[in-house]
Amino acid sequence: MERIGIIGVGEIGRAIVAGLCDGVEEPPEVYLSPRGAHAAAELSQRYPSVQVCADNQDVVNHSEVVILAVRPVGHSEALAGLRIGSDRIVVSVIAGVSIGELRQTLGTDAPLVRAIPLPAARERRSVTVTHPSHPAVEALFDRLGEALPVADEADFSVFSTLTGTLTAHYWYLATLTDWAARQGIPSEDADRYVRSLFQGVGRALGDGTRSLHQLAGDHETPNGSNERLRTTWFDTANSEALVKALDALLTHLK
Repeated sequence: MERIGIIGVGEIGRAIVAGLCDGVEEPPEVYLSPRGAHAAAELSQRYPSVQVCADNQDVVNHSEVVILAVRPVGHSEALAGLRIGSDRIVVSVIAGVSIGELRQTLGTDAPLVRAIPLPAARERRSVTVTHPSHPAVEALFDRLGEALPVADEADFSVFSTLTGTLTAHYWYLATLTDWAARQGIPSEDADRYVRSLFQGVGRALGDGTRSLHQLAGDHETPNGSNERLRTTWFDTANSEALVKALDALLTHLK
């Protein structure tokens, strides 16, 4: 598919555009909605194959694949009135909106596929969960890293729940830097060190030969600092609180 439209140019929309176009000799034509005008204009200036359309319908009219990346709250109003022919493919990255609900909103017979592209799509390193399986959509996300199709929409919701933990991780890191600053460490030094520390963790995650539990064990020594903090802070109560929060989010997303 060489004509791709994106309605809603937020963080994920920008990542998709960059992954499709940055450093690519023959990038696809990308058509952006005017929603998120500043980001859309910036992308169209950076990449010659990217164009900002007059409105959402104009995006649909130009595209073979239409990616819906609007916010879940108010998505019905944002997509109201769109006319999408059955010759288009619609990809929804709207969290918590089922295929049935989306089809009712759009009133189209076009193929509908849900997807969870990650910000790493920008570097073409995103493992993107999709449902249902569709070869053209999987080929698209393979260009941005790797497509991971799942057969069941309930399974898709589990992956969507995991995605909801992303900013909690960033907040955890921010809490570490704030704590260090309260101990008298300059904020910029604490920030630089924590970023370096966890960038190393990210590289270790690339070793698929070791399970996550094994990686944790390999970074601990008996009665050492890592084991002490893990067992005192991430105790049974804390683990159960996390599982409870995940269960609640999964229920919401379903």
